[in-house]
Amino acid sequence: MTDADAGAEETAADSDADAESPDDERTEPDNQGPVCIDDELARHVENKRDELLEKFEIPDGFPPEVLEEAEARTEDVGSEIEGEAEERQDLRDLTTWTVDPVDAQDFDDAISIQREGDDYRLWVHIADVTHYVHPDSAMWDSAVERANTVYLPGYTVHMLPPVLAETVCSIVPNEDRLAHTVEMELDGETLSYENIEIYKSVVRSDSRLTYTECEHLLDEPDTAGDYLEDPAVDLGERIELAFELADRMHEQRKEDGSLVLNPSRDRAHTIVEECMLKANKAVTHELMWDRGVEAMYRVHPQPSPDEWGNALQEIQELDGVSIPAETWDEPRKAVNATLESAPERQLSDIQWAVMKVMPAAKYMNDPFGGHHALNFEIYGHFTSPIRRLSDLINHWIVHTNDVPEDLIAICDRASDKERDAEQCEREYRQFLEEVGLDADAVNNRGIEVVDDPDDADYTL
Repeated sequence: MTDADAGAEETAADSDADAESPDDERTEPDNQGPVCIDDELARHVENKRDELLEKFEIPDGFPPEVLEEAEARTEDVGSEIEGEAEERQDLRDLTTWTVDPVDAQDFDDAISIQREGDDYRLWVHIADVTHYVHPDSAMWDSAVERANTVYLPGYTVHMLPPVLAETVCSIVPNEDRLAHTVEMELDGETLSYENIEIYKSVVRSDSRLTYTECEHLLDEPDTAGDYLEDPAVDLGERIELAFELADRMHEQRKEDGSLVLNPSRDRAHTIVEECMLKANKAVTHELMWDRGVEAMYRVHPQPSPDEWGNALQEIQELDGVSIPAETWDEPRKAVNATLESAPERQLSDIQWAVMKVMPAAKYMNDPFGGHHALNFEIYGHFTSPIRRLSDLINHWIVHTNDVPEDLIAICDRASDKERDAEQCEREYRQFLEEVGLDADAVNNRGIEVVDDPDDADYTL
């Protein structure tokens, strides 16, 4: 499960969303198999990709010392985790699961949930990356340099060495893993935080679900045994409860004025997105209101009144679209209401009208200014430390209360490299379209190079 952000992100996955950009969604590969291209086109694609990575100073590959360090940290994992378990909260008996795209390479967060009277108790477990990657390590320096994982159609440039990210830092099913857990007690009526605890833990995921499988389980919870090593685990019941809570949180967020650009998001994505948002918000609450420390906060400026007015006027002029009169003074609610009632053919034009006036979100060492798209007073990232520097830094601050001296420079670099990654992806997608390749098909299905041009879907 991952996070997404207004105007940007990302990848292989889902979203813990700053604001849901229509381009953030990545559908799961269909059953058509990979996109087949001939060798000549493959060289052309590779050369263009290398050219763009060089242009945006995105290093593809890790220095030997970083790879050696990563390899060393994957040795004797079982003994290390067992030793750590004595110092951590042991949550291995909780029903726990992950939800990710079918082609996900790492699994950095998981969910547990239970009812307690009228209230909910929600756990979001995030891979404890800072147990392995810390300021005294070469991997830390490399992560600061890269600042994020870059997702191009059919190609990923990782922030952390995959040998680490896809093994000890990945919450794979039926194996013990070190985690950083955000445990939230939520009022059953208001869904507000009754209590927040953030602590180191040991977890054991019961199932690794794709979005499609999660949707299937919501339709047929009795089939949960098909996805479990231990069929006695109450996975179907827990997922139903998770959607009940997530759906309520989603509706509450819209009512509070959070911008929702993807009104038709399915139930599985809703679970992931809302649980990650709730966890991120809880961590921000802890860092700012309880500790008052600097961290990597996510700040999203708002468009000017004139910019919002222009966007709404553009939307109002679309054929078959009408903005409810009572919402004009609240642009985010106006957009939400319009998207829910507009003809499907106009959804992308409405989304684009909004995205054009939205300033870019950025990282800052204080949260003041808030997050306009989400309509959150303060917000920060915590749930994707494998692929985002901000989350890695915030894990370190939460655990140690030690704020890096160069935090402002780190914030600026993360913001700059995020923009570089977005622009690199845009230009790569444009190039793929220019040579006749379907960028979404490449992203969803991958590429296979074939020797015989007659066997290729695409040739130069």
